[in-house]
Parts: sequence; C-alpha cells; structure tokens
Amino acid sequence: MTGIASNTGADAARHVSPLEQTDFLRLEHAAYLKGLLKPFKGKGQLDTWASQCLRLRDDLIALALRRVLPQARGYPFNRFAVQLAQQATGAGTTFLRWRNADRLRMGVALWEQLIASPSTPASLVPDLLALELQRIALNMQVSLTHSIARQALDCAAKMARAEEICHRRVDRHAPTVPKESTS
Repeated sequence: MTGIASNTGADAARHVSPLEQTDFLRLEHAAYLKGLLKPFKGKGQLDTWASQCLRLRDDLIALALRRVLPQARGYPFNRFAVQLAQQATGAGTTFLRWRNADRLRMGVALWEQLIASPSTPASLVPDLLALELQRIALNMQVSLTHSIARQALDCAAKMARAEEICHRRVDRHAPTVPKESTS
C-alpha cells in the first residue's frame, strides 16, 4: 500500500501544488497547541482559547479555499463531471466535498468512481489522489479545531454556572454588617 502512494500518489502529481509547511506557518497555531495542556482557572481563559481555536479553524478554511479549491476547479479537473466543492455547515464550518455537476450527489464515492472510470486519464490519477489527500487532511484539521473550540465553550459555560452557584451561596450567607449612623 505504501508503495502506491510514493509511486503514483501525491509525489507524482503534476497539476496540483500540494500544501507545504510554510502554508501552515502563516496560521496562528502556537496558542492553540499550547492552550490545551494548561490549568484553566476560569471561564475567561477558556473563552479566549476557544476564540483562538475558532480563528485557527477559519484560517484553515481560508487556506483550503485559497490554495486547494482553485486548483481543483482549474484545468484539467474542471472537465470532469465530479468536482471538488466547498460545503458550508450550519455549525459554521466549511468542508471540501466531492460532488457531481448537478449537485444531487456528494461524497468520496464520487471520487472513487472518478478514479475507477476508464475515461479518467491515468496521468491524472496522481493529481486526483493529491487533491483527495489534501481534502482529507484539511477537513480533519477543520473538524478538530471546531470540536475543540465547541468543547472549550461548553466547559466555559459550565465553569460560569459553577461560579454563579457558589456566589449565590456566599451572598446568601454573608454576614450583614450594620450601617453606621451619621448623626
């Protein structure tokens, strides 16, 4: 299996320029990576970290739309009945999906059919593989950053609720100090 990837895979692609480490260095990911493994002292820190994760998610989506999608929509791929397209979700994410021209069908099965089709030139199979590998990795990265942000926001809400409950308890049982008269 690994021989296939190195002989006919992304390395042999001629029409696709794969993403490089420099593409990712432009993204603000240091805060995201360090943000997980630290003690969170309250809602504010979690909200900040969630915002960083969402910003990273949005930057990954922008990278996919700026670097991968234009290649997939250009020649010679624009001549196929199956295209790589963006799919926005109600949750605020955007994923790359394979779909047919009439937009009635979507999914990796379309890419598999494209690869298996005798009408797909064998010389383009490495390029189609390179696109699919980039699609899979970027979708995973977008999904993970979105999920982590969602979890961080949920945790922040739970912390805020816990603090609210404790403050109510303290306020209810706080000793009252009589006011001094100013006579």
